Amino acid sequence: MKEIFSKSPRAGVFWAVTLGYGLFYVCRLSLNVLKKAIVDDGFLTESQLGIIGSALFFSYAIGKFVNGFLADRVNIRWFMGGSLLVCALVNFALGLKAPFWLFVGLWALNGWFQSAGAPSSVIALKRWFGGGGMGTVYGFWSASHNIGEAVTFIFTAVMVGAYGWQAGFLSASALGLLGVGLIVLLLKPYPPGAEPQLTGLQRQKDISRHQLTVLKMPMIWVLALASAFMYVARYAVNSWGIFYFEAEKGYTVVQASSLIAVSSVCGIVGTVLSGLISDKLFHGDRNRPAVIASAMNLVSLLMFLFVPKGNYWVDIAAMVLFGLSIGVLICFLGGLMAVDLAPAEAVGAAAGVIGIASYAAAGIQDVLSGYFIEGKKQLVEGAAVYDFSAIRIFWVVAACCSLALLLVILFRSYCKKQTVGSI
Repeated sequence: MKEIFSKSPRAGVFWAVTLGYGLFYVCRLSLNVLKKAIVDDGFLTESQLGIIGSALFFSYAIGKFVNGFLADRVNIRWFMGGSLLVCALVNFALGLKAPFWLFVGLWALNGWFQSAGAPSSVIALKRWFGGGGMGTVYGFWSASHNIGEAVTFIFTAVMVGAYGWQAGFLSASALGLLGVGLIVLLLKPYPPGAEPQLTGLQRQKDISRHQLTVLKMPMIWVLALASAFMYVARYAVNSWGIFYFEAEKGYTVVQASSLIAVSSVCGIVGTVLSGLISDKLFHGDRNRPAVIASAMNLVSLLMFLFVPKGNYWVDIAAMVLFGLSIGVLICFLGGLMAVDLAPAEAVGAAAGVIGIASYAAAGIQDVLSGYFIEGKKQLVEGAAVYDFSAIRIFWVVAACCSLALLLVILFRSYCKKQTVGSI
């Protein structure tokens, strides 16, 4: 791991995909910080924000699948850098106050190009760090999610509090452009001497064969479903957590954003340690630590949703636990467990399968959450009062389903080991 802190090309690639993908997240999560300010400004309603949020998730889900398969075949430096450029320009355009349906279209466009970031990053890691200890490197890279979230929930929130919601989009755009320069400068598609031997049509046929193998793996699809339910819980907090803290527990936007930022910072610890712990303590087994993390995630949601307001330290504890658990789950369910199974020539395809399931579920979550929240809203003496009872059940059940699927995977793995051991 000393090499990622050196001046070697491998270190440059690592930091390009880690910091670069973190800035993808800043351009994706900007809206989450701005929701309450946009509603209070009268510019959009909660249901409209739910539709806008789902537009990104659905386009992201389809894009994850398509761009995952495409990333195996193209120059990942220009693919990743060009995609982040589009995301930055979309945020800039939204900062100019686009009307609702244009807002929907632009946010969907943002989702499509956002989807190129993860498969490009994973492919780069597999090519440059594909030997032993891939879990450790992948865990460090997975911190990019949390770096982006922390920057968004702190820096963007401060910009919104000081200058209004439009400044939130414009500041996200500026950081996205910074990421474009980083990727173009440091991301090398292949290690020296590791360029593919096959070219042209022969190489495309070879990649297609490996990608078809991925699609035929049952475990890939089980992982995709478990990840889908986990992403409902993940984006319940990321998309609506600030709103919930403000509306249900009486925090200001900066206080609420800071609480969510706690989960993002703790998520960095979870993601960094996840691969290292699974490599060193569990000897490459991801199943057992994934089950433990999923159980922690369920407990954190129960604390977040059912402990009444006025318990600041409990809210902090819930966000710490949520961040640690989601950090581990993003690393394992969000890709590493599938990358372990996939051939190097089809890593993007494996990421695409997980991605389309995960973000389709996240999109459904955003629509249903917006509908449930607005549907239970009442005006009392001119002030909005929300009933979150239905939404609590929805989010907790999703976390339970993810845990149940992981237990099935763990049981299947145990049975397989017992069978092999008895031969």
